[in-house]
Amino acid sequence: MESSGKGCAGPPNTRPTATAVPLAGGNSCIAEARHFAADFLTRAQADQDVVVSARVMDLTQLVVSELVTNASKYAPGPIHMELRIAEAAVEVTVRDSRRARPVACAVDPHRIGQHGLEIVLAVAREFQVHVEPAGKRVTAHISLAEDAGSGRG
Repeated sequence: MESSGKGCAGPPNTRPTATAVPLAGGNSCIAEARHFAADFLTRAQADQDVVVSARVMDLTQLVVSELVTNASKYAPGPIHMELRIAEAAVEVTVRDSRRARPVACAVDPHRIGQHGLEIVLAVAREFQVHVEPAGKRVTAHISLAEDAGSGRG
């Protein structure tokens, strides 16, 4: 499923652009998802004149990596990733088959690992989890604006 948004009214940065990809799970799907996100943003720049800074490119790939890693690690079955540009943000949505809501661990400077959700919460403008009959949908919004600051405040 892909929508380029060509022919839509409004400034280039507000045209909806979206794509989706099923992921098989496992370690290789994490790199595949990061590359897919980078290609999506590169196409949005070239085809839709969406301004994507190096920072936004890096943050989007980081969020994709963390959300897909969590889905691959904790949920059995397939993973579905959707990317969308709307309302001056990149929306990263990952669907998986586990209905449990992700929970960030308590702050512990000595803990090794399990910081993925903390990282996503720190860099995302918005973060939502929707439990669905067949699993859950996790969405993080990364601001396209350079001066938007990091995180949800």
